[in-house]
Amino acid sequence: MQREPKRMLTAEQKYDLWVRMLSGQISQADAAAEAGVDRSVVARLRAVARDGAIAALQASRPGRPRQSRAEASEAAALRAEVERLQSTVIEQAVELAVLRGKSHWG
Repeated sequence: MQREPKRMLTAEQKYDLWVRMLSGQISQADAAAEAGVDRSVVARLRAVARDGAIAALQASRPGRPRQSRAEASEAAALRAEVERLQSTVIEQAVELAVLRGKSHWG
């Protein structure tokens, strides 16, 4: 007897099945039949989804997410660049005001 080729479910299909099983809309056996996969595939899908959800919830912290060192360094460099450009614009505005003021005098 020849084996059927494996059926690969997309992430969206897996998520849809998991949500429907989680909410009680469909049983594990019905989900396997609907997707055309073995029940062990659905059981594994539930375990992976549960583990992934727990890991994501453990990693989440209240407040703003922390920046990595590279992001913090880049943010500091960008703030310094903004300050430099602001002072350059102020200097140019002062110089322009002085030059315009001199032209009116003379």
